Amino acid sequence: MNRCRHNGGAIRPLSVLGASPPHPHGPDAEMQPLETFPDSGLEVVVAKAECVKGSDPQLDGLAEGARGRSHRHKRNQNIGHRLGHRRVLFEKRKRLSDYALIFGMFGIVVMVTETELSWGIYSKDSSYSFALKCLISLSTAILLGLIIMYHAREIQLFMVDNGADDWRIAMTYERIFFITLELLVCAIHPIPGQYFFTWTTCLAFTYATSEASADVDITLSVPMFLRLYLIGRVMLLHSKLFTDASSRSIGALNKINFNTRFVMKTLMTICPGTVLLVFSISSWIIAAWTVRVCERYHDKQDMTSSFLGAMWLISITFLSIGYGDMVPRTSCGKGVCLLTGIMGAGCTALVVAVVARKLELTKAEKHVHNFMMGTQLTKRVKNSAANVLRETWLIYKHTKLVKKLDHAKVRKHQR
Repeated sequence: MNRCRHNGGAIRPLSVLGASPPHPHGPDAEMQPLETFPDSGLEVVVAKAECVKGSDPQLDGLAEGARGRSHRHKRNQNIGHRLGHRRVLFEKRKRLSDYALIFGMFGIVVMVTETELSWGIYSKDSSYSFALKCLISLSTAILLGLIIMYHAREIQLFMVDNGADDWRIAMTYERIFFITLELLVCAIHPIPGQYFFTWTTCLAFTYATSEASADVDITLSVPMFLRLYLIGRVMLLHSKLFTDASSRSIGALNKINFNTRFVMKTLMTICPGTVLLVFSISSWIIAAWTVRVCERYHDKQDMTSSFLGAMWLISITFLSIGYGDMVPRTSCGKGVCLLTGIMGAGCTALVVAVVARKLELTKAEKHVHNFMMGTQLTKRVKNSAANVLRETWLIYKHTKLVKKLDHAKVRKHQR
């Protein structure tokens, strides 16, 4: 059994110690001279204490408790640090998403402004057009940087949530594909300069071939509206369902993934009319402007190249009416009208579902209705029971309490 020994202090003459130092593994190895008194010829030696585990259970318990408290304190500090770091990453990711949406919308607004001004105010070779396109390129570069920083914060959040030490663990092929696709979508924008190409199409009704020298900016400007997907990301990160810890805990217990689709479903449940109205009007405006830009190079009569004419074409296509007085001539316009018809069919189905749900009774209204119907049914049962008793009494009266039996009255009361 181990023991705890302590070689206490000792006072030895210098003559006994001798000139040679003690052997490091000898019996006096634990003794170290602290101070020498030349006058007395003595040397004070204090030995180190050696305490081995198991010699005193009380001391061992205190030591184990101290080590356990230190370990728990360190672990609590690590958990608190991770939670604080996670909260900071959440806030940074939300701010990066907001800035990305701001610069994305800014690029779209400048693009629309430059396209409209270059059509009637100045030409594409003007310095104003070059300056606006440079501004679009600058905003696009900032947007791409913000998107890269946003995904970097997402990877850091993944590492904090899963306790990973290497960021390459989070870089799956799916994540790499979506990041690359997002960067490619946001990188499309009109480049500074003036570039043209020959656009050939077949006109409607006459079936004649039409050729026009179109600007390359058309093929680069229309895809910029794909940046509007950033609105869904901002709505998700600012949603109370996503930021509330209790909601996320309940969702995790029920295996609900808090994504943009879930947020849109909740909005359709809370305010379906407002969501459909905003979506429909926004789709009409964007589709009408796109059709106007696509058709103006081949529209000689200014029917679809004007904004009001394009709005009329989009509205009758959205509502699946299709009078046929206006038709798209280019492949770009036909594609936009096709997407508009698909969105119109979907929105019509949603409107029917929303109206049908609004016409239904609520839970409280159903409760009141069932209570009223039950009360009326109880009254009818009581009246029927009273009528049965009355007719039974009259039958008994006309059969037992009269001297002459009247069969007609008896049959009447029996009926």
